Amino acid sequence: MTASAACAPDSVRLTWAQPEDLVGHELRQAAEDGRNPEPARRAWLSAGGSPAPDRAGASPAPAAPELRALAIGLLDELAAQKSPLATAEPQSWKRIVTACPNWPPAPARTPDSPAGRSREPGADGLSPHAGAPATDQGSAQPWHDAQSRPQGAPGEDASAAGPDPARAGQDLDLRTRLEAAWLGRAVGCLLGKPVEKLSLEGIRALARATGNWPLNDWFSARGVPPEVLAAYPWNRRSAPTSLAENIDGMPEDDDLNYPLLGLVLLQRHGKGFTTADVARLWLDELPAGRTFTAERIAYRNLLLGLEPPATATHHNPFREWIGALIRADVHGWTNPGDPGAAAAQAYRDAVLTHTGNGVYAALFIAAATAEAATGRADVHTALRAGLAVVPPRSRLAEAVRLGIRAAADEPDFDLVVDRLHARYGHYHWVHAVPNTALIAAALTHADGDFTRSVCRAVSGGWDTDSNGATAGALAALVAGSPNALPDRWTAPLKNRLATTVPGFDGIGFDALAHLTAQEAARS
Repeated sequence: MTASAACAPDSVRLTWAQPEDLVGHELRQAAEDGRNPEPARRAWLSAGGSPAPDRAGASPAPAAPELRALAIGLLDELAAQKSPLATAEPQSWKRIVTACPNWPPAPARTPDSPAGRSREPGADGLSPHAGAPATDQGSAQPWHDAQSRPQGAPGEDASAAGPDPARAGQDLDLRTRLEAAWLGRAVGCLLGKPVEKLSLEGIRALARATGNWPLNDWFSARGVPPEVLAAYPWNRRSAPTSLAENIDGMPEDDDLNYPLLGLVLLQRHGKGFTTADVARLWLDELPAGRTFTAERIAYRNLLLGLEPPATATHHNPFREWIGALIRADVHGWTNPGDPGAAAAQAYRDAVLTHTGNGVYAALFIAAATAEAATGRADVHTALRAGLAVVPPRSRLAEAVRLGIRAAADEPDFDLVVDRLHARYGHYHWVHAVPNTALIAAALTHADGDFTRSVCRAVSGGWDTDSNGATAGALAALVAGSPNALPDRWTAPLKNRLATTVPGFDGIGFDALAHLTAQEAARS
């Protein structure tokens, strides 16, 4: 999920942050959650305010001082309104759990089970705040040293008296699945990058122009008529590294940066991390310019001195968008077989930046991923586990159910997509509700097949790289091994990930799997 707006060469014009650009998005959010935006809308438009930029992060020019002041006042006014959906869409952890009648129970614990060694009170998913964090490692372990770490060093399980062949086999199986998941996330993200922000019509036109529809392979500019490229230009930032003819390893993307940061979070604080730990990690390791939408607003709010959860609500019209969802995989990866604990971790991460359906989307993906990480669940079982942690009367639950039902009923996935766009097309293309519905529909329709999963997720439009990444990671977990993913998808990645997250640039997906499995094994 990346986006920016073109600016004059001598202007910064920061995206996703200017009050005059936030008002239109908050008006839209108010209409979606049942508040009355009309008085504020009339005041804004009569004063010369503009609607929110459709697909970019900033309008071309700054607003006059008096218009900016009005924007700030209207944001405060809209925030003071209460949503009538509050009962159906609870915010607190306790109320979310209470609203879910089928909340997954904690698995039976045995002293030496890799997913089930005892945890501090609260880490079982019944409370979002685990007790004291695990041993603080300070800085993240350099990835190139990870496999040479001595037995008993921080991050290793030193409780066993000697080698346990059964445990070793379980760990190896999990590492294999996690390597597939990291690869699948990268493949799906990369597939979606060149068409991010394009309309559904444009995605279909570009793929059809090269005989690649239904989508079944990387996008390519080779053979696309000039008039089609003129009508539907590739994402200018991504095309140089993500078209078939240009791929050379996995380029940097926030859909991979956030899982890396999640891994660092667990290395430093263990599974008992707090939301404040997430905030401090971002301030230490995440440049503000690498954040977008809700994450950028929360980052700004931290710099203003606000504390979570106000960081997610103050002048943040993006709080129900997709950002928390793309941070959720690592919480499922590190809690195999424990969807409730995965959801609890995802909640503590998500509430730094998101509320409501933005949080629910993260819980859904974390729990589904935890179920799939066992190696015993098919994709449909995983999706059911995800739905079990989403308040059933929420808009997100309704959308996911519709996506699954439509995919199960309709053989032609294009028609499934058309139905979803007809129902949820009024949402912004980065909003969690339509994108999560599309991910669930793609995974359901593909029935566990990796290629079909990533291609359906990307071909459905909206936030293409994020949807491809999430669907790819879950489908690859179900596949169970990197060898189960077609070589045409994984070979171009060259087992190399580019990133600006400190200590990880150039890391291989096999090394990432090793590091992630270590965190899964920690109490």
